[in-house]
Amino acid sequence: MTDPAVADTRRLNSKPQDLTDIDVYDPQIVGVGRNRYTNYEVRMRTNLPIFKLKDSCVRRRYSDFEWLKNELERDSKIVVPSLPGKALKRQLPFRGDEGLFEESFIEERRSGLEQFINRIAGHPLAQNERCLHMFLQEESIDRNYIPGKVRH
Repeated sequence: MTDPAVADTRRLNSKPQDLTDIDVYDPQIVGVGRNRYTNYEVRMRTNLPIFKLKDSCVRRRYSDFEWLKNELERDSKIVVPSLPGKALKRQLPFRGDEGLFEESFIEERRSGLEQFINRIAGHPLAQNERCLHMFLQEESIDRNYIPGKVRH
C-alpha cells in the first residue's frame, strides 16, 4: 500500500495540466427588425503560455464564429470542425414562432458554438493562429489583420 503523504508529494511536484476552458453563455438579442441578432459572451480561462491573457471575456455573434472558421480553413493546416447550421428556414417571414430568436434555438446554437470553439482552442496548431487569439482575447475583430502565427 502506498503512503498517502508520498502520493501527495508526487502530486505537488507534478507539472500542472495544460488547460483551456471556454464557455459560451449569456445570449443577448440586439437590435430591431432586420438588424436584430444574437450575441454571446465568450469567456476563456487558460494556463497556456501562448495566450497573452489567462482570463478573457468578449462578446461574439454567429458571423464572428463563421469568420474564425473561414480564416482557419484558409490559413492553417488543421481540419476545422463544422459550426451549427445557418438555420435558413428560421429566417423566413410569416413563421408562427420567433424563428432565430426562439429560446430553444438560441440554446441549441449556443451549445454548438461552445463545442466548436473548445475543439478549435484545444488544437495545438490552432493555438498558434493570430485569428484565434484575436477572436478570444480582443474586444473587436480586425478583419483587415495580417494572418500569421503568434510568437510566445
